[in-house]
Amino acid sequence: MKSSVITFPGSNCDRDIHVALTKFGFINRLVWHNDNELPKSDLVVLPGGFSYGDYLRCGSMASKSKIMKSLINFAKSGGMVMGICNGFQILVETGLVPGVLLRNKYLEFICKNVFIKIQNKENLYFKNLNKDIFEFHIAHNEGNYFCTRDQLNEIEDNNQIAAYYCNINGKTDEKYNPNGSLKNIAGVFNKEKNVLGMMPHPERMIDQSLSGDDGALFFKNLINNIK
Repeated sequence: MKSSVITFPGSNCDRDIHVALTKFGFINRLVWHNDNELPKSDLVVLPGGFSYGDYLRCGSMASKSKIMKSLINFAKSGGMVMGICNGFQILVETGLVPGVLLRNKYLEFICKNVFIKIQNKENLYFKNLNKDIFEFHIAHNEGNYFCTRDQLNEIEDNNQIAAYYCNINGKTDEKYNPNGSLKNIAGVFNKEKNVLGMMPHPERMIDQSLSGDDGALFFKNLINNIK
């Protein structure tokens, strides 16, 4: 299976996701944002970081990079695209997934482990996972997911909510919401479920010696689903 990770000026998790993908069997290629065409890929990842220093608005400048035309065409043709943290911010700026990402509720940068509850497994990202609650890491200043009431009704009707912030037992009360996201939303899909945006970092949890291996379960499952 072939994957591509897009690197932007300011990306800082491109190497992390490269390590995770190659560890679990992907043949990965790092692609510079100024390239015109994506290489042949089964999965494309927009990594975390601070593309263009988060100037103007997180992800806004990266969404205009040369490579994005090829990526948008890839996504609209059914290709799998995953945006993590800043990658999620880039996805909402392109319109590939609905909503926006605002400053965190208390206007502070958050860096800690959180639990998320997988909401929808009818897709290649989460299908066949034998657990629902995962511990991943978050590190962001603008992770507060918001959308209009009409958009919320639509994404709920279409089962586009990928995951919620929760506690270790899967409870999704407001007190387990780290950033103020609407209804504890941690990730969303496009309508077709081939594009996933999520704030938590599975690539930071791929070894028990590095504080957890729930990310390993995610990536092992993902490559098996794509094969």
